[in-house]
Amino acid sequence: MPLWNKLGLRMRLTLLYGGLFFVAGSVLLWLTYLLTARALNQQFDIGFTKIMTSPGPSGTPMPVPPEKNVFVQQVRSSVAERTASVLDEMLRSSLIVMILVGILAAVLGYVVADRALRPLDRVTETAQRLSESTLHERIALRGPRDEVKRLADTFDAMLDRLHRVFDAQRRFIANASHELRTPLAINRTVLEVSLEEPAASEDLKAMARALLGTNARYERLIEGLLMLAQSEQEPARKSVDLRQVARTVLEELDLAPRKRQVTMRPDLRPAVVRGDPLFLERCLFNLLENAVKYNVRDGEVWVSVHEEDGAGVVTVENTGPPVAPYEVDDLFEPFHRLHGERIRSARGSGLGLSIVRAIADAHGGTVTAQARPDGGLSVTVRLPR
Repeated sequence: MPLWNKLGLRMRLTLLYGGLFFVAGSVLLWLTYLLTARALNQQFDIGFTKIMTSPGPSGTPMPVPPEKNVFVQQVRSSVAERTASVLDEMLRSSLIVMILVGILAAVLGYVVADRALRPLDRVTETAQRLSESTLHERIALRGPRDEVKRLADTFDAMLDRLHRVFDAQRRFIANASHELRTPLAINRTVLEVSLEEPAASEDLKAMARALLGTNARYERLIEGLLMLAQSEQEPARKSVDLRQVARTVLEELDLAPRKRQVTMRPDLRPAVVRGDPLFLERCLFNLLENAVKYNVRDGEVWVSVHEEDGAGVVTVENTGPPVAPYEVDDLFEPFHRLHGERIRSARGSGLGLSIVRAIADAHGGTVTAQARPDGGLSVTVRLPR
């Protein structure tokens, strides 16, 4: 059964057609052989009975002379041998014909199965080709309303619903990007102006600074949510060198103020993949930002970019607090933080690694992470070339 399940549906149908033909042909062959042998034996038995019981001149049966009896027995034995020879020859010929016709039936069965499954191949090819940017395509299968036609029509109807959902999602993201960012930007401006007001009291300025920090956290949260929603969509595809992306991200991180001194140790080699440069830059930025943010004083960050087994590989390791191995996979879930004092809401929104995984999935890649024995994480992103 495992070998049977490994075969494709087309080959399974071909073997099924061929097997059924050989079974039916074998039954027909043996029935023909038995019926022919029985008919010949009956005819010869009737003929020999008439010879042995032939009537005399008066109409009464005459005794059979001994020499005639011997002759009849010889003829009977010869006829039996020839009958057996004829039946054997018929059996051999029938077997050869059945094998040849069986091979022809297997070939015809493959052709019939291929023709019957061709609409399903079309459905499969369309499903594999479709992405968010090509949801307007349809199978549009022509022909009678059989099971395959109903399946194709159902698939087209599902694509219509998905297309409407993705359009609604894009509109929601665009509207949310405007409606959520604008009030927060206004609040930030008002608070910054109040801090510059000379007549403002110290209590008012302290409250404004606290509200400004809260506003900044909300801005980061909204930015992360919008980036997470956008990164799950189908990205634009063009050739991108991950080494250049990593260099750009490292330059941006060097401009950011750091409370803790962290040593960067890059090992950047050419690694060309196909994807969206902005999304890939955000993916690497989140990895390096997390490696710097959740580090220890005088810690280190190792970033490596190279090609391996036909894929672009980015690995980011950092020193940091110990991480339990069973908590590593949960870090890729939105809003998940480690327990204790290691990660606080003020330091992150809990969306960094979720965005990394969403970007990798949208590019057909994978993300894996493991805890380092000395503390910190090692995160590896693989993107297809």
